[in-house]
Amino acid sequence: MIPDGDLVRARVVTDLAAPLEDALDRRLDGYAVLASRDAMLADDEDRGVITFEAGVPALSYHVGTDRGGPPALADIGAGPHRLELYHLDPAHLEVPHATDELRVPPGMPADRLAGDPDLADRTRAVADEPSAPDDDGALAAFLEDEAAIDDIRETARAEAERRAEEWDFEAALEEPRGRTK
Repeated sequence: MIPDGDLVRARVVTDLAAPLEDALDRRLDGYAVLASRDAMLADDEDRGVITFEAGVPALSYHVGTDRGGPPALADIGAGPHRLELYHLDPAHLEVPHATDELRVPPGMPADRLAGDPDLADRTRAVADEPSAPDDDGALAAFLEDEAAIDDIRETARAEAERRAEEWDFEAALEEPRGRTK
């Protein structure tokens, strides 16, 4: 689906922050091929691909699982990785980049593969995407909704009582403490 590009960089890396930053700094149009430590030894199917538009990650695909988008990033997983970074004319990436199920949010590879929130924010800024939402604000708003919390408690309590009856835990709770069967 993606033709061969011109090799820019090839090495084994333990941290993907530097190669992602390199692609961003170069404003690279192209792709990275990532092979896990298992693929370096034997399994050629354990490879992932991340493409870039002007240095910003655009899509991901994992060969072994045949999954794209965010699930492919999970399949690529932790390093070390054999990394090959390629430059490719952007015209060759138009069709793959139009495939929605392969797309990834610009900062996601930096977050998930490199664990680098600063690089993720920088990537989002280059892509002109807003920063990650304020999860603490959403959590605080949820915790202030007492009706929702009470509803969750009641549902959990009813489910626990139903399961206790179903599994006959009530009889076990009535036995004197310290005795085991």
